[in-house]
Amino acid sequence: MYKEKIDAYFDDPARRQELIRTVSRLVGVKSVKGEATPEAPFGPGPRAALDEALKICDELGFATRDYDHYVGLADLNDKETQLHILGHLDVVPEGMGWDTDPYTCVEKDGMLYGRGVIDDKGPVAAAMLAMKAVRDLGIPLSRNVKLVMGTDEESGSSDIRYYYSKEPYAPQSFTPDANFPLINVEKGHLMCRFEGHWEKETVSPRATGLTGGVRGNVVPPEATVTIVGLKAADAAGLCPAIEARSGAKFTCTDTADGVSIHCAGKNAHAAFPEEGINAICALLELVAALPLADCASTKALKALHELFPFGDTRGKALGIAMADEVSGELTVNLGLMTMEETGFHASIDSRSPVCATEENCAQVAKANLEAHGIEVPVAGMMPSHIVESDSPLVKTLLGCYEAVTGERGAKPLITGGGTYVHNIPGGVAFGCEFPGFDYKMHSANELVPVDHLVKSAKIFALAIAELCK
Repeated sequence: MYKEKIDAYFDDPARRQELIRTVSRLVGVKSVKGEATPEAPFGPGPRAALDEALKICDELGFATRDYDHYVGLADLNDKETQLHILGHLDVVPEGMGWDTDPYTCVEKDGMLYGRGVIDDKGPVAAAMLAMKAVRDLGIPLSRNVKLVMGTDEESGSSDIRYYYSKEPYAPQSFTPDANFPLINVEKGHLMCRFEGHWEKETVSPRATGLTGGVRGNVVPPEATVTIVGLKAADAAGLCPAIEARSGAKFTCTDTADGVSIHCAGKNAHAAFPEEGINAICALLELVAALPLADCASTKALKALHELFPFGDTRGKALGIAMADEVSGELTVNLGLMTMEETGFHASIDSRSPVCATEENCAQVAKANLEAHGIEVPVAGMMPSHIVESDSPLVKTLLGCYEAVTGERGAKPLITGGGTYVHNIPGGVAFGCEFPGFDYKMHSANELVPVDHLVKSAKIFALAIAELCK
């Protein structure tokens, strides 16, 4: 009923510019997780982003509330709540390879570039202006929508758990934190941290340190190992073959007592590890081929290489490869690793299908790691999230998507990426990524077409009108 009014509202060039300005203000805050303080539970960056978002919502005329700097809230009206829209303001680290300043929103050829333009600051801005459109157009509502803006989605969503420890769930919820047309099935998550320990060694040649990864849910774009007792020339000859197989690039540099080897890979979202180049795994392959001394550190690195060989993104070597018709294949990303003189710590990000259980997944991974002499302090499962495709929420949202896009026969999707509603009863992911476009999420040069955000705002406005009427 209101589609034409909403279309005309957002087709006004002034609305397009308002949307760009809003996204730019949010992207301009570097909201990577940092050291916690009482006034900034996830560090100063996420706190600053939340402050800016609440300021914008105040300017737009919404009633706002700050939940101890974990979550911010914006209310469209004072009626009984029907709908929560959950977006997040934190971002993953920028990484390498940007053509522009990642924390300056740059508009070029109809695109916005910057960290967060699609994950998830651009979608949050689209939701803000969708709420404003419903109000400006005088669309009658009998119930309220709350925009819930969190600050810890990229590191475990403890912000949302905190919010819902104080407030009830809404009857309906969606997050603009994934794909259109709609996601109603999210894979589960194998959470696994592991480590090794040994006495300080003196033999040579041996590895004395290794670091890799920026965040567990990102395919590591870089990794570096230091080795005593070898020269750059000893490693350089092995590099071309591994580079050809993996796409990684190695740089070997002589040091006072050995060599430093840097590996450059390619970051990607951990839910789609095959789209990246895992620098840790590529580096482990090189290290395993070097003539290192037979000692504890060497054994540990070779064990990790055996369990996480480059290109094995499905957990075959770890013994947990599986798939089902509902949610597809299990994926594994060796995302973080730190090794020092007396041990290492590492973790994987594994997205598991519906068929995965503690018994056939977590316990198997733990047993296989321990069989290689590796300690496993954490190995557990987060279950899958499923909302029936014929639920009123799913049917209404798909109808709004079809009405705005003109697409017919839109079907719900399955994702390996856990979204903000993974633990929200009945919640679904709804936008803002449209099919067929590479937004480079979690990668350098993250981008979004302005038209996609405008179209998303139209869809959200129509959804609010339909769900809260």
